[in-house]
Amino acid sequence: MNRKEFIKHVSLASAGVTILNFPVFGKNAPSNKVVLAVMGVNSRGAYLAECYSQLPNVEIAYLCDVEEKAIANGLKPFANKDRKPAIIKDIHELVNKKDFDALVVAAPDHWHTPAAILGVTHGKHVYVEKPCGHNPYEGELLVQAMKKYPKQLIQMGNQRRSMPNLINAVKEVREGLIGNAYFAKAWYANNRKSIGYGKKIPVPSTLNFELWQGPAPRRDYQDNLVHYNWHWFWHWGTAETCNNGTHEIDMCRWFLNVDYATKVTSAGGRYAFKDDWQTPDTQVATFEFGNDKSITWEGRSCNKMVQEGGSRGFIIYGDKGTLINSGNDDYKVYDADNKLVKEVKSAASNDGTNTVSATGNLDFFHFHNFVDSVRGEATINSPINEGHKSVLLCHLANIAQRTGRTLHCDPKNGHILNDAAAMKYWRREYEKGWELKI
Repeated sequence: MNRKEFIKHVSLASAGVTILNFPVFGKNAPSNKVVLAVMGVNSRGAYLAECYSQLPNVEIAYLCDVEEKAIANGLKPFANKDRKPAIIKDIHELVNKKDFDALVVAAPDHWHTPAAILGVTHGKHVYVEKPCGHNPYEGELLVQAMKKYPKQLIQMGNQRRSMPNLINAVKEVREGLIGNAYFAKAWYANNRKSIGYGKKIPVPSTLNFELWQGPAPRRDYQDNLVHYNWHWFWHWGTAETCNNGTHEIDMCRWFLNVDYATKVTSAGGRYAFKDDWQTPDTQVATFEFGNDKSITWEGRSCNKMVQEGGSRGFIIYGDKGTLINSGNDDYKVYDADNKLVKEVKSAASNDGTNTVSATGNLDFFHFHNFVDSVRGEATINSPINEGHKSVLLCHLANIAQRTGRTLHCDPKNGHILNDAAAMKYWRREYEKGWELKI
């Protein structure tokens, strides 16, 4: 099923879409159109721009990127459109434009919070892809921004929060479907290859590396960094935990109805290859929530052996049964004797190793939710204060991994207790003149 067919099949009713004459440019403006700008369009961002452009009464007015090939990629879906998005390379210039409503951020991780803050402080709603920050401090800044600018929505791109079957499954588990849900296990597997050893070379003429680095302290350019491989360098990326673990860890936290961990451990390393890759390609992280509940996540970036039929997914264990998800908008329920008592299948296929959209057209539910919320006809399903809690777990897993320490945390806010060595990873240094301000 292609994207246009998906939109037709989900229909206005099933996707919760209501189109009204809502004045998005002011009280007297006769328009219900939601106008977006998308930052970072090499891969996921190009997909987001294409998908959002297919929603009723949504227009992509601007694309923002600092690399010529990425810009060309972002423009491909609009080749046959009467009106093509304008290109603005500097986010600071973009956010000063008055003719769009919301900023969609799909740039590298070190840009997520800085771009989102620029959007919110300039009166824009923001859809920011996961993770919502490069470090725990940045997630907290976005929560502060949400409180300081309550009229501006900040939705995180953990799309499973909008999938109808999973929404119903959470409700059923909270109502006792599997009894007391006390333990959750999640996983992610891929077959990523070695990135080799990069060579320091002159910055390509097609790339504005100054803007690409943005708030990050300056480093030399090397030939195995742009695109995508920045994920595996701590200076810019956040490891597989934040890159993909965010989704299933978020689901586990949602189903167990927990907030901040009290204890976090991690084991793993860069095992599959010897190269410039700094973050773990193999990692097992454990999160405890007092003496009542816990979550584990297993990440295997370089071995895609599936579990429960999926390269990604999660299992919720209760004292009266078990719920299993295989990475999509699906689930199976087993009773205490391991007998299958319920199965809900997804409306779309999935590919957990797809770096653009692991759940395919199901992402549209989240996109609909965001633009409907901008119109005032819905409530966002993943506000940044909730998204931050899940991403924080991933950051804590990375901190535990990097320090080799067990982290003990404050259950009120997730802060690391009595460990100065671990707390140095709570925030980063910023390039002079690029410090974050709300």
